[in-house]
Amino acid sequence: MKNKSRRTFLQQSAIAGLGTVLSSSFAPSLFARTSNFNSVPAILGGATKFDIPKWVKWPIWLPEQDEKRLLEVMRSGVWSRASVVTEFEKEWAKTLDVKRCLTVVNGTNALIAALNQLNIRGGDEVLVTPYTFIATIQAILANGSMPVFVDVEPQTFQMDPAKIEARITNNTRASMPVHILGLPCDMDRIMAIAKKHNLIVLEDACQAPLAEVNHRKVGTIGDAGCFSFQNSKNIAIGEGGAIVSNNDTFMDKCYSYHNLGLPYGSAAGSINVGSFMQASKVRLSEYQAAIGLAQLKRLEEQTTTRNINAAYLSSLIKNIPGITPYKLYDNVTRAAFHLFPFRYNKNEFKGLSRTGFIKALLAEGIPASGGYTTLNTQPFIKETFESKNYKKMYSKKQLDYAAYMENNQCPLNDVMCTEAVWFTQNLLLGSKADMDYIFTAMQNIQKNAAQISKTVDK
Repeated sequence: MKNKSRRTFLQQSAIAGLGTVLSSSFAPSLFARTSNFNSVPAILGGATKFDIPKWVKWPIWLPEQDEKRLLEVMRSGVWSRASVVTEFEKEWAKTLDVKRCLTVVNGTNALIAALNQLNIRGGDEVLVTPYTFIATIQAILANGSMPVFVDVEPQTFQMDPAKIEARITNNTRASMPVHILGLPCDMDRIMAIAKKHNLIVLEDACQAPLAEVNHRKVGTIGDAGCFSFQNSKNIAIGEGGAIVSNNDTFMDKCYSYHNLGLPYGSAAGSINVGSFMQASKVRLSEYQAAIGLAQLKRLEEQTTTRNINAAYLSSLIKNIPGITPYKLYDNVTRAAFHLFPFRYNKNEFKGLSRTGFIKALLAEGIPASGGYTTLNTQPFIKETFESKNYKKMYSKKQLDYAAYMENNQCPLNDVMCTEAVWFTQNLLLGSKADMDYIFTAMQNIQKNAAQISKTVDK
Protein backbone atom coordinates (compact mmCIF):
# COMPACT_ATOMS: atom_id res chain seq x y z
CA MET A 1 0.00 0.00 0.00
CA LYS A 2 2.80 2.41 0.93
CA ASN A 3 4.38 2.15 -2.50
CA LYS A 4 1.24 2.74 -4.49
CA SER A 5 1.11 5.95 -6.44
CA ARG A 6 -1.60 8.54 -6.04
CA ARG A 7 -2.87 7.66 -9.52
CA THR A 8 -3.26 4.02 -8.53
CA PHE A 9 -5.01 5.09 -5.34
CA LEU A 10 -7.52 7.24 -7.18
CA GLN A 11 -8.15 4.57 -9.78
CA GLN A 12 -8.85 1.97 -7.12
CA SER A 13 -10.98 4.41 -5.15
CA ALA A 14 -12.96 5.16 -8.29
CA ILE A 15 -13.56 1.48 -8.99
CA ALA A 16 -14.55 0.79 -5.40
CA GLY A 17 -16.61 3.91 -4.86
CA LEU A 18 -18.24 4.82 -8.15
CA GLY A 19 -21.24 2.58 -7.63
CA THR A 20 -21.81 4.10 -4.23
CA VAL A 21 -21.39 7.61 -5.60
CA LEU A 22 -23.93 7.17 -8.37
CA SER A 23 -26.46 5.31 -6.23
CA SER A 24 -26.16 7.44 -3.09
CA SER A 25 -29.44 8.78 -1.79
CA PHE A 26 -27.90 12.20 -1.26
CA ALA A 27 -26.15 12.46 -4.66
CA PRO A 28 -28.90 12.49 -7.31
CA SER A 29 -28.04 13.07 -10.94
CA LEU A 30 -29.21 16.58 -11.68
CA PHE A 31 -28.22 16.71 -15.33
CA ALA A 32 -27.20 14.54 -18.22
CA ARG A 33 -24.45 15.44 -20.64
CA THR A 34 -26.27 16.49 -23.78
CA SER A 35 -25.26 17.76 -27.18
CA ASN A 36 -28.08 20.30 -27.29
CA PHE A 37 -26.92 22.39 -24.32
CA ASN A 38 -28.30 25.87 -24.84
CA SER A 39 -25.61 27.88 -26.59
CA VAL A 40 -26.87 31.12 -25.05
CA PRO A 41 -25.55 31.48 -21.47
CA ALA A 42 -28.14 32.23 -18.83
CA ILE A 43 -26.51 35.55 -18.02
CA LEU A 44 -27.27 36.62 -21.62
CA GLY A 45 -30.88 35.49 -21.42
CA GLY A 46 -30.55 31.77 -22.07
CA ALA A 47 -32.56 29.27 -20.08
CA THR A 48 -31.24 28.57 -16.60
CA LYS A 49 -30.82 24.83 -16.19
CA PHE A 50 -31.57 24.75 -12.48
CA ASP A 51 -31.63 26.74 -9.29
CA ILE A 52 -28.66 26.70 -6.92
CA PRO A 53 -30.68 24.96 -4.13
CA LYS A 54 -30.89 21.84 -6.32
CA TRP A 55 -27.28 21.01 -5.52
CA VAL A 56 -26.70 18.66 -2.60
CA LYS A 57 -27.86 20.55 0.46
CA TRP A 58 -25.25 20.95 3.18
CA PRO A 59 -25.12 19.92 5.94
CA ILE A 60 -26.78 16.58 5.37
CA TRP A 61 -29.17 15.40 8.05
CA LEU A 62 -31.00 12.07 7.72
CA PRO A 63 -33.65 11.97 10.46
CA GLU A 64 -34.22 8.22 10.36
CA GLN A 65 -30.49 7.59 10.88
CA ASP A 66 -29.30 10.60 12.81
CA GLU A 67 -31.95 11.69 15.28
CA LYS A 68 -32.20 8.72 17.64
CA ARG A 69 -28.88 9.40 19.39
CA LEU A 70 -29.40 13.15 19.44
CA LEU A 71 -32.85 12.79 21.02
CA GLU A 72 -31.45 10.41 23.62
CA VAL A 73 -28.90 13.03 24.60
CA MET A 74 -31.42 15.84 24.67
CA ARG A 75 -33.86 13.86 26.80
CA SER A 76 -31.14 12.77 29.22
CA GLY A 77 -30.60 16.30 30.47
CA VAL A 78 -26.84 15.68 30.43
CA TRP A 79 -25.81 18.33 27.96
CA SER A 80 -22.45 19.53 29.19
CA ARG A 81 -19.32 17.54 28.40
CA ALA A 82 -19.67 13.86 29.43
CA SER A 83 -19.55 10.37 27.88
CA VAL A 84 -20.81 11.24 24.38
CA VAL A 85 -18.07 13.84 23.88
CA THR A 86 -15.51 11.28 25.03
CA GLU A 87 -16.98 8.74 22.59
CA PHE A 88 -16.66 11.18 19.69
CA GLU A 89 -13.07 11.96 20.65
CA LYS A 90 -12.19 8.28 20.69
CA GLU A 91 -13.86 7.71 17.33
CA TRP A 92 -12.09 10.68 15.75
CA ALA A 93 -8.72 9.53 17.10
CA LYS A 94 -9.39 6.02 15.80
CA THR A 95 -10.38 7.39 12.39
CA LEU A 96 -7.12 9.33 12.13
CA ASP A 97 -5.01 6.54 13.66
CA VAL A 98 -3.71 8.91 16.31
CA LYS A 99 -3.42 8.32 20.06
CA ARG A 100 -5.42 11.20 21.49
CA CYS A 101 -8.13 13.69 20.54
CA LEU A 102 -9.57 16.60 22.49
CA THR A 103 -12.65 18.47 21.30
CA VAL A 104 -13.21 22.19 21.84
CA VAL A 105 -15.83 24.71 20.79
CA ASN A 106 -14.36 25.49 17.36
CA GLY A 107 -11.31 25.16 15.15
CA THR A 108 -10.08 28.63 16.09
CA ASN A 109 -9.90 27.72 19.76
CA ALA A 110 -8.29 24.39 18.87
CA LEU A 111 -5.45 26.37 17.25
CA ILE A 112 -5.27 28.83 20.16
CA ALA A 113 -5.14 26.07 22.77
CA ALA A 114 -2.62 23.97 20.85
CA LEU A 115 -0.25 26.89 20.29
CA ASN A 116 -0.60 27.87 23.92
CA GLN A 117 0.27 24.42 25.23
CA LEU A 118 3.15 24.10 22.75
CA ASN A 119 4.44 27.18 24.61
CA ILE A 120 4.28 29.48 21.59
CA ARG A 121 3.99 32.88 23.25
CA GLY A 122 5.15 36.49 23.12
CA GLY A 123 8.38 37.05 21.24
CA ASP A 124 8.00 33.87 19.18
CA GLU A 125 7.65 33.86 15.40
CA VAL A 126 5.42 31.36 13.60
CA LEU A 127 5.88 30.58 9.90
CA VAL A 128 2.55 30.51 8.10
CA THR A 129 0.92 30.82 4.70
CA PRO A 130 -0.81 34.05 3.63
CA TYR A 131 -3.48 31.97 1.88
CA THR A 132 -5.68 30.78 4.70
CA PHE A 133 -8.75 31.65 6.73
CA ILE A 134 -8.27 34.57 9.12
CA ALA A 135 -8.56 32.30 12.20
CA THR A 136 -5.14 30.79 11.53
CA ILE A 137 -3.43 34.14 11.98
CA GLN A 138 -5.68 35.30 14.80
CA ALA A 139 -4.76 32.18 16.78
CA ILE A 140 -1.08 33.14 16.49
CA LEU A 141 -1.81 36.70 17.58
CA ALA A 142 -4.06 35.54 20.43
CA ASN A 143 -1.01 33.91 22.01
CA GLY A 144 1.10 37.03 21.63
CA SER A 145 3.22 35.58 18.82
CA MET A 146 4.25 37.07 15.51
CA PRO A 147 3.07 35.61 12.17
CA VAL A 148 5.78 35.43 9.52
CA PHE A 149 4.32 34.87 6.06
CA VAL A 150 5.83 32.45 3.54
CA ASP A 151 4.70 32.98 -0.04
CA VAL A 152 2.75 30.32 -1.90
CA GLU A 153 3.12 27.93 -4.80
CA PRO A 154 0.15 29.04 -6.95
CA GLN A 155 -0.11 25.60 -8.58
CA THR A 156 -0.85 23.92 -5.24
CA PHE A 157 -2.36 26.89 -3.33
CA GLN A 158 0.04 25.98 -0.48
CA MET A 159 2.95 27.57 1.38
CA ASP A 160 6.08 27.05 -0.73
CA PRO A 161 8.58 24.85 1.18
CA ALA A 162 11.41 26.25 -0.95
CA LYS A 163 10.80 29.69 0.61
CA ILE A 164 10.62 28.60 4.26
CA GLU A 165 14.27 28.66 5.30
CA ALA A 166 14.77 32.23 4.08
CA ARG A 167 12.08 33.32 6.57
CA ILE A 168 13.63 31.66 9.62
CA THR A 169 15.23 33.93 12.26
CA ASN A 170 16.54 33.48 15.78
CA ASN A 171 12.98 34.08 17.01
CA THR A 172 11.32 31.41 14.86
CA ARG A 173 9.79 28.77 17.10
CA ALA A 174 7.17 27.03 14.99
CA SER A 175 5.97 26.20 11.50
CA MET A 176 2.23 26.13 10.93
CA PRO A 177 1.40 24.35 7.65
CA VAL A 178 -2.22 24.89 6.65
CA HIS A 179 -3.83 22.18 4.51
CA ILE A 180 -6.00 24.86 3.02
CA LEU A 181 -9.02 23.98 0.87
CA GLY A 182 -8.51 20.35 1.90
CA LEU A 183 -5.36 20.06 -0.24
CA PRO A 184 -2.38 18.71 1.77
CA CYS A 185 0.87 20.61 2.14
CA ASP A 186 4.18 19.00 1.20
CA MET A 187 4.75 17.63 4.69
CA ASP A 188 7.91 15.72 3.75
CA ARG A 189 9.80 18.93 3.00
CA ILE A 190 8.17 20.91 5.81
CA MET A 191 9.04 18.28 8.43
CA ALA A 192 12.63 18.00 7.15
CA ILE A 193 13.10 21.77 7.50
CA ALA A 194 11.51 21.75 10.95
CA LYS A 195 13.83 18.97 12.11
CA LYS A 196 16.88 20.81 10.74
CA HIS A 197 15.98 24.03 12.58
CA ASN A 198 14.38 22.45 15.68
CA LEU A 199 10.95 23.94 15.00
CA ILE A 200 7.61 22.85 16.42
CA VAL A 201 5.09 21.85 13.73
CA LEU A 202 1.39 22.48 14.32
CA GLU A 203 -0.80 21.40 11.41
CA ASP A 204 -3.88 23.46 10.68
CA ALA A 205 -5.99 20.67 9.19
CA CYS A 206 -9.29 22.43 9.83
CA GLN A 207 -10.34 22.05 6.19
CA ALA A 208 -8.73 18.68 5.56
CA PRO A 209 -10.28 15.76 7.48
CA LEU A 210 -9.12 12.38 6.07
CA ALA A 211 -6.62 13.97 3.66
CA GLU A 212 -3.38 12.03 3.52
CA VAL A 213 0.30 12.42 2.76
CA ASN A 214 2.08 9.11 2.15
CA HIS A 215 -1.05 7.39 3.52
CA ARG A 216 -0.78 9.25 6.85
CA LYS A 217 -3.69 11.45 7.82
CA VAL A 218 -2.84 15.14 7.89
CA GLY A 219 -2.96 16.53 11.39
CA THR A 220 -1.06 13.50 12.70
CA ILE A 221 2.30 14.17 11.02
CA GLY A 222 3.55 17.17 13.02
CA ASP A 223 3.68 17.64 16.79
CA ALA A 224 -0.08 18.22 16.82
CA GLY A 225 -2.97 18.93 14.48
CA CYS A 226 -6.21 20.89 14.63
CA PHE A 227 -9.57 20.34 12.95
CA SER A 228 -12.81 22.28 12.54
CA PHE A 229 -16.39 21.03 12.57
CA GLN A 230 -18.00 24.36 11.65
CA ASN A 231 -21.19 24.18 9.60
CA SER A 232 -19.55 24.35 6.16
CA LYS A 233 -16.82 21.83 6.99
CA ASN A 234 -16.70 18.22 5.78
CA ILE A 235 -17.83 17.15 9.26
CA ALA A 236 -20.55 19.66 10.09
CA ILE A 237 -21.57 20.11 13.72
CA GLY A 238 -22.45 23.80 13.52
CA GLU A 239 -19.44 24.73 15.60
CA GLY A 240 -16.71 22.54 17.03
CA GLY A 241 -13.04 21.74 16.78
CA ALA A 242 -10.45 19.20 17.83
CA ILE A 243 -6.78 18.87 18.73
CA VAL A 244 -5.00 15.58 18.04
CA SER A 245 -1.55 14.31 19.00
CA ASN A 246 0.39 11.24 20.09
CA ASN A 247 1.97 13.22 22.94
CA ASP A 248 0.15 12.35 26.18
CA THR A 249 1.71 15.12 28.26
CA PHE A 250 0.77 17.76 25.69
CA MET A 251 -2.78 16.43 25.39
CA ASP A 252 -3.21 16.35 29.19
CA LYS A 253 -2.20 20.02 29.29
CA CYS A 254 -4.61 20.84 26.48
CA TYR A 255 -7.39 19.12 28.42
CA SER A 256 -6.63 21.22 31.48
CA TYR A 257 -6.45 24.36 29.38
CA HIS A 258 -9.89 23.73 27.84
CA ASN A 259 -11.36 23.05 31.29
CA LEU A 260 -10.44 26.09 33.39
CA GLY A 261 -6.91 24.84 34.10
CA LEU A 262 -8.10 22.05 36.38
CA PRO A 263 -5.66 19.13 36.77
CA TYR A 264 -5.99 16.21 34.37
CA GLY A 265 -3.97 13.09 33.70
CA SER A 266 -0.28 13.78 34.09
CA ALA A 267 -1.07 17.18 35.58
CA ALA A 268 -0.81 16.28 39.26
CA GLY A 269 -3.51 17.28 41.70
CA SER A 270 -7.27 17.05 42.02
CA ILE A 271 -10.20 19.28 41.24
CA ASN A 272 -10.59 20.41 44.86
CA VAL A 273 -7.15 22.06 44.85
CA GLY A 274 -8.19 24.44 42.09
CA SER A 275 -6.61 25.41 38.80
CA PHE A 276 -2.89 25.07 38.20
CA MET A 277 -2.65 27.10 34.95
CA GLN A 278 -4.12 30.18 33.34
CA ALA A 279 -6.65 28.68 30.98
CA SER A 280 -10.04 28.93 29.32
CA LYS A 281 -13.33 27.08 29.17
CA VAL A 282 -14.00 25.83 25.66
CA ARG A 283 -15.66 22.46 26.20
CA LEU A 284 -17.84 20.77 23.60
CA SER A 285 -21.41 19.82 24.53
CA GLU A 286 -22.97 16.36 24.47
CA TYR A 287 -25.51 17.16 21.77
CA GLN A 288 -22.80 18.57 19.51
CA ALA A 289 -20.90 15.31 19.88
CA ALA A 290 -24.04 13.34 19.02
CA ILE A 291 -24.35 15.32 15.78
CA GLY A 292 -20.67 14.71 15.09
CA LEU A 293 -21.02 10.96 15.53
CA ALA A 294 -23.82 10.94 12.97
CA GLN A 295 -21.76 12.95 10.48
CA LEU A 296 -18.68 10.83 11.03
CA LYS A 297 -20.45 7.70 9.76
CA ARG A 298 -20.70 9.23 6.27
CA LEU A 299 -17.32 10.95 6.08
CA GLU A 300 -15.35 8.11 4.48
CA GLU A 301 -17.86 7.60 1.67
CA GLN A 302 -18.24 11.33 1.10
CA THR A 303 -14.48 11.83 0.97
CA THR A 304 -14.18 9.11 -1.67
CA THR A 305 -16.96 10.76 -3.66
CA ARG A 306 -15.28 14.16 -3.51
CA ASN A 307 -11.95 12.74 -4.67
CA ILE A 308 -13.51 10.89 -7.60
CA ASN A 309 -15.53 13.87 -8.76
CA ALA A 310 -12.67 16.34 -8.20
CA ALA A 311 -10.30 14.21 -10.29
CA TYR A 312 -12.90 13.88 -13.04
CA LEU A 313 -13.85 17.56 -13.08
CA SER A 314 -10.20 18.56 -13.09
CA SER A 315 -9.54 16.28 -16.06
CA LEU A 316 -12.26 18.12 -17.97
CA ILE A 317 -11.68 21.77 -17.16
CA LYS A 318 -7.90 21.62 -17.59
CA ASN A 319 -8.66 21.53 -21.33
CA ILE A 320 -10.33 24.95 -21.22
CA PRO A 321 -7.77 27.66 -22.05
CA GLY A 322 -7.46 30.05 -19.11
CA ILE A 323 -8.55 27.48 -16.52
CA THR A 324 -5.80 25.91 -14.37
CA PRO A 325 -7.01 23.38 -11.78
CA TYR A 326 -5.27 22.69 -8.46
CA LYS A 327 -2.19 20.48 -8.41
CA LEU A 328 -1.55 17.90 -5.69
CA TYR A 329 1.97 17.09 -4.53
CA ASP A 330 3.27 13.68 -5.58
CA ASN A 331 3.25 12.46 -1.97
CA VAL A 332 -0.46 13.25 -1.52
CA THR A 333 -2.36 9.97 -1.39
CA ARG A 334 -5.71 11.59 -0.70
CA ALA A 335 -7.19 15.05 -0.56
CA ALA A 336 -10.25 16.22 1.37
CA PHE A 337 -11.57 18.86 -1.07
CA HIS A 338 -13.32 21.12 1.36
CA LEU A 339 -13.18 23.38 -1.68
CA PHE A 340 -12.44 22.75 -5.36
CA PRO A 341 -10.05 25.49 -6.50
CA PHE A 342 -8.77 26.58 -9.86
CA ARG A 343 -7.14 29.68 -11.31
CA TYR A 344 -8.83 31.87 -13.89
CA ASN A 345 -6.98 33.82 -16.59
CA LYS A 346 -9.24 36.50 -18.04
CA ASN A 347 -6.97 36.94 -21.06
CA GLU A 348 -8.17 33.59 -22.36
CA PHE A 349 -11.78 34.72 -21.83
CA LYS A 350 -11.68 37.84 -24.02
CA GLY A 351 -10.90 40.01 -20.99
CA LEU A 352 -13.98 38.89 -19.01
CA SER A 353 -13.22 39.75 -15.39
CA ARG A 354 -13.14 37.09 -12.73
CA THR A 355 -16.17 38.78 -11.15
CA GLY A 356 -17.99 38.54 -14.47
CA PHE A 357 -17.00 34.90 -14.88
CA ILE A 358 -18.37 34.09 -11.43
CA LYS A 359 -21.59 35.97 -12.16
CA ALA A 360 -21.98 33.90 -15.31
CA LEU A 361 -21.50 30.68 -13.33
CA LEU A 362 -24.04 31.79 -10.74
CA ALA A 363 -26.52 32.52 -13.52
CA GLU A 364 -26.12 28.91 -14.65
CA GLY A 365 -26.96 27.80 -11.12
CA ILE A 366 -23.36 26.92 -10.24
CA PRO A 367 -22.32 28.49 -6.92
CA ALA A 368 -18.79 29.87 -7.06
CA SER A 369 -16.66 32.47 -5.29
CA GLY A 370 -13.32 34.23 -5.62
CA GLY A 371 -11.92 32.87 -2.37
CA TYR A 372 -9.59 34.63 0.03
CA THR A 373 -8.26 38.13 -0.17
CA THR A 374 -4.64 38.95 0.73
CA LEU A 375 -4.52 38.07 4.42
CA ASN A 376 -1.13 39.57 5.22
CA THR A 377 -2.38 43.07 4.37
CA GLN A 378 -5.54 43.12 6.49
CA PRO A 379 -5.83 45.83 9.19
CA PHE A 380 -6.33 43.47 12.15
CA ILE A 381 -2.57 42.86 12.26
CA LYS A 382 -1.85 46.59 12.55
CA GLU A 383 -4.52 46.88 15.24
CA THR A 384 -2.84 44.07 17.19
CA PHE A 385 0.57 45.72 16.90
CA GLU A 386 -0.94 48.87 18.41
CA SER A 387 -2.40 47.00 21.41
CA LYS A 388 -1.06 47.52 24.93
CA ASN A 389 0.01 43.89 25.27
CA TYR A 390 2.06 43.85 22.07
CA LYS A 391 3.75 47.13 22.99
CA LYS A 392 4.82 45.57 26.28
CA MET A 393 6.10 42.35 24.61
CA TYR A 394 7.86 43.75 21.54
CA SER A 395 10.24 46.58 20.79
CA LYS A 396 9.21 49.62 18.79
CA LYS A 397 11.36 48.34 15.92
CA GLN A 398 9.61 44.96 15.94
CA LEU A 399 6.22 46.68 15.83
CA ASP A 400 7.12 49.00 12.95
CA TYR A 401 4.13 48.05 10.81
CA ALA A 402 5.51 49.57 7.60
CA ALA A 403 8.72 47.56 7.99
CA TYR A 404 6.73 44.43 8.88
CA MET A 405 4.62 44.82 5.76
CA GLU A 406 7.71 45.28 3.61
CA ASN A 407 9.29 42.16 5.09
CA ASN A 408 6.14 40.10 4.62
CA GLN A 409 5.41 40.74 0.98
CA CYS A 410 3.97 37.69 -0.81
CA PRO A 411 3.73 38.67 -4.49
CA LEU A 412 2.69 35.26 -5.79
CA ASN A 413 -0.12 35.11 -3.27
CA ASP A 414 -1.21 38.60 -4.29
CA VAL A 415 -1.63 37.40 -7.86
CA MET A 416 -3.28 34.13 -6.85
CA CYS A 417 -5.88 36.00 -4.82
CA THR A 418 -6.95 37.77 -8.02
CA GLU A 419 -7.15 34.53 -10.03
CA ALA A 420 -8.62 31.90 -7.70
CA VAL A 421 -12.14 30.55 -8.10
CA TRP A 422 -13.75 28.04 -5.74
CA PHE A 423 -16.56 25.51 -5.79
CA THR A 424 -17.74 24.34 -2.37
CA GLN A 425 -17.42 20.70 -1.34
CA ASN A 426 -21.12 19.89 -1.61
CA LEU A 427 -20.96 20.27 -5.42
CA LEU A 428 -18.50 17.37 -5.43
CA LEU A 429 -21.10 15.14 -3.77
CA GLY A 430 -23.15 15.17 -6.97
CA SER A 431 -22.96 12.82 -9.94
CA LYS A 432 -20.58 12.52 -12.87
CA ALA A 433 -23.25 14.18 -15.00
CA ASP A 434 -23.20 17.14 -12.65
CA MET A 435 -19.46 17.53 -13.25
CA ASP A 436 -20.17 17.38 -16.99
CA TYR A 437 -22.67 20.20 -16.56
CA ILE A 438 -20.12 22.41 -14.80
CA PHE A 439 -17.60 21.75 -17.58
CA THR A 440 -20.11 22.44 -20.35
CA ALA A 441 -21.28 25.64 -18.67
CA MET A 442 -17.68 26.87 -18.37
CA GLN A 443 -17.03 26.07 -22.02
CA ASN A 444 -20.14 27.98 -23.00
CA ILE A 445 -19.15 30.98 -20.91
CA GLN A 446 -15.77 31.07 -22.64
CA LYS A 447 -17.41 30.80 -26.06
CA ASN A 448 -19.55 33.84 -25.25
CA ALA A 449 -17.03 35.66 -23.06
CA ALA A 450 -16.80 38.80 -25.19
CA GLN A 451 -20.57 39.37 -25.10
CA ILE A 452 -20.77 38.55 -21.40
CA SER A 453 -17.99 41.05 -20.68
CA LYS A 454 -19.93 43.78 -22.44
CA THR A 455 -22.92 42.97 -20.23
CA VAL A 456 -21.29 42.62 -16.80
CA ASP A 457 -17.98 44.50 -17.01
CA LYS A 458 -19.34 47.93 -17.83
